Amino acid sequence: MEVRLILGDQLNEEHSWYIEPNNQVCYVMFEMRQETDYVRHHVQKVVAFFAAMRSFARRLEEYGHTVIYYTIDDPNNTQDLTKNLGKVIELVDATSFAYQLPDEFRLDEQLKAFGKTLDIKVNACDTEHFLTTRTELAEFYEGKKSLVMEFFYRYMRKKHQYLMVDGQPEGGSWNYDKFNRNTWKGGLIPPPYQPDMTLAKEIHNQIVAAKIDTIGTFNPSSFLFAVSREESLNQLNYFCDYLLQDFGTYQDAMHQDETNLFHARISFSLNVKLINPDEVIERAITAFRNSEAISLSQIEGFVRQILGWREYIRGLYWKEMPQYKQKNELNNFGKLPDFYWTGETKMNCLKTSISNSLENAYAHHIQRLMITGNFALLLQTHPDEVDDWYLGIYADAVEWVQLPNTRGMSQYADGGIVATKPYVSSGSYVNKMSNYCSSCSYDKKKRVGENACPFNSLYWNFLDDKREELKGNHRMGMMFNLLGKIKPEELAQIKARAYEIIENPDAF
Repeated sequence: MEVRLILGDQLNEEHSWYIEPNNQVCYVMFEMRQETDYVRHHVQKVVAFFAAMRSFARRLEEYGHTVIYYTIDDPNNTQDLTKNLGKVIELVDATSFAYQLPDEFRLDEQLKAFGKTLDIKVNACDTEHFLTTRTELAEFYEGKKSLVMEFFYRYMRKKHQYLMVDGQPEGGSWNYDKFNRNTWKGGLIPPPYQPDMTLAKEIHNQIVAAKIDTIGTFNPSSFLFAVSREESLNQLNYFCDYLLQDFGTYQDAMHQDETNLFHARISFSLNVKLINPDEVIERAITAFRNSEAISLSQIEGFVRQILGWREYIRGLYWKEMPQYKQKNELNNFGKLPDFYWTGETKMNCLKTSISNSLENAYAHHIQRLMITGNFALLLQTHPDEVDDWYLGIYADAVEWVQLPNTRGMSQYADGGIVATKPYVSSGSYVNKMSNYCSSCSYDKKKRVGENACPFNSLYWNFLDDKREELKGNHRMGMMFNLLGKIKPEELAQIKARAYEIIENPDAF
């Protein structure tokens, strides 16, 4: 008998493990406090993971596979991965143990260590999900001075022949990002795809009964995470049919009254592997080929996110771990404000983005990068605190994708491995890409004074405080030139205002 472990983000029904049932194979899955408690998670994240796991286990059983599944309240559940595995291996008198390679360094190390304690055969195999190997990105950039994503993206386009014609990018350009920065001014948006809520409601009751410490709220009407392969494919099809035609144009836009805009909402399904990146890309390209309403800039922007950025981030995670998790190149040591857990702030952009996150376990990439991430960096918050918040609050957050996006792209704590410059801005960017400022109590144009937008003074203070760390960054030259033109007496006022905010951000 072989015991095969399936982790909560390894729900790939297309994996070769499941080609045909084998009565000498027992699959095991566990809902565990080990995974709910190592960081404080959003309640909808826990619900979504457990619901997807249970749905997957039932699917395997329907196909004739043998499954041992411990729910969170199962009396046999030790709530620890290796203890549960040891119990099951002994129970079925297993002669071998197999697992798919985890996508999180922590679990990879745990399972390697566990395998060394066993006196039976141990096999580790690929998840058969990603379009690259763990080491492919490191091999691609070997000998190169920088890890600019664009070159890896072009390599991936050529390798997989997506949107390529005779060896050249379709339309003559690799990247249509300049067309993907429009502000949404209003109009009709199709409502997001609504999955079935039955299993999620049942699991939420069990989580409450188990007294798992979570953040956020659970409202069935706002729970938009597909927890089965069938529903994940339906959600993907819905996006391609109704939203893709406007996705690229408004992918960076933010709006007071719209949480989802034209985003697909499939990141959770992708990250737990209910659907695979190749089928997502191919379905979207098929929609593009069959619809005159979908332009090349729309489809390229979407393909870039899946084929380029997602694979890039995963490869970078494995290239840089475990040292990456300790990087703090800007020497930031501040605390994250309490309002990141409540949404209670007078700054409308943060209030809206954080409240949406607490209500939905979701925010799109620009809200994460240029609102919550931007403000945390301007406050000079310790990246550990920012990591824990991002990993906990978003249902699609697993460490391989969260850590490089947060510590690297958002907080620039890696010193420029992911991003070529810190993603910081004053209130002007927020105003450009959203309508948040129009109903805010702060003045987006002012740097100092009681009603001055906090982003403004924090921005210029950040540049002044981090001159030494950023002096060699050529992309910051123009901003440092502008900083140098601020009169000393005005800069002193700006810094005084900034330090007041840094000292007590919850007062703003």
